[in-house]
Amino acid sequence: MSTRFLAIFVLILACASAPARAQDVAAPFDADLQRLAEILGGLHYLRGICGTNEGNKWRSEMQALIDAETPAGERRTRMIAGFNRGYNGFQQTYRSCTPAATVAIRRYIEEGSNISRNLTARYAN
Repeated sequence: MSTRFLAIFVLILACASAPARAQDVAAPFDADLQRLAEILGGLHYLRGICGTNEGNKWRSEMQALIDAETPAGERRTRMIAGFNRGYNGFQQTYRSCTPAATVAIRRYIEEGSNISRNLTARYAN
């Protein structure tokens, strides 16, 4: 399921980023991108404590999102804040991998996949 999420995520980056780069105003999909950033932050922390040995995979995905969107100013700040909020929220709650952390990972991957599919359906050309 993680591979499918990443494939959809990359497709969204390719399709949805061009209009956002043209001007640095809030895009209609910014709330979804911020939520996706928060999910990536949560996955970066949770997958790390659950021993998946993925290293900086989720942080790299966040960097790819920022690179594709090239947000400036407040948009960039909000996206980064979303990632940090996701990371810090789980860091304050979990110190080790638990069954609840595993459920959170599964739900975040599912939610991220849904966001990716919805954005692709709505904004892809």
